Formats: sequence, C-alpha cells, structure tokens
Amino acid sequence: MLLEVPSMKRLTRVPFNADYTQLRSALDRVDPDAFANIHRELTARFNGREIDTAGWIPGALWQGTPWFPIYIAAGQDQDLAAKFFGQIVWQVVMDHPDSWSSGRYELNGAPIGSRTYFRIGV
Repeated sequence: MLLEVPSMKRLTRVPFNADYTQLRSALDRVDPDAFANIHRELTARFNGREIDTAGWIPGALWQGTPWFPIYIAAGQDQDLAAKFFGQIVWQVVMDHPDSWSSGRYELNGAPIGSRTYFRIGV
C-alpha cells in the first residue's frame, strides 16, 4: 500500500489517472499479458528491497525486457513511456501488501528525475 507521509493517508489513485487508463488500454492491445508480467516483475523487485527509485529500474535499453510493451503502447515515445512506467510503478506499490511511501529527492545535489519509494513501518 502507498501512504502519504506525514498524514499516513492511503493513496488509491495513480496520478494523471485518465492518461494512465488510456495507456493501460493501449498496453492491453499491444500484449494482453504485458501488465500482469510487468506487475509480477516489479512486485518481486519491491519484495526484496527497502528503497528503490522508479527511473533507475528499467535501464536504458528496453527491447527484450518486460518493459518493452510499455514503449510500444506509448507510441514509441521515450518520454511518454518513461512517464507511463512511473505510473505503473506507482500502481504496483499501491497494490503491494507492505506499507510504502515516496518522494522526490536529490543525489549529490542534483534532483533525481523520478520518484523514490521506501518501505515504512506503521
């Protein structure tokens, strides 16, 4: 589950939900099994971590990975695919049985371009 800190309010919607819903439909048309495969892969990753940054997960080359259908669903637009990937990570963390939160942070004084998720105890 994804919680907002410090209120500890449970988050239940992906940001820019209308765009997410549209891209999810496109993903299902590209490959009906893609979302389940991506969800399973990301869930396994989050099961084994205390902290992770969404933009660092997929790497630069998506072809031949579970992430590639995201790129196709996004019309082969790299920026849109990256945003959609971030929304999928948000969804996976919301669905996770453990409590997580997220935020935007810096590394060596430079902003990280995507959200960092961290496990929290409640």
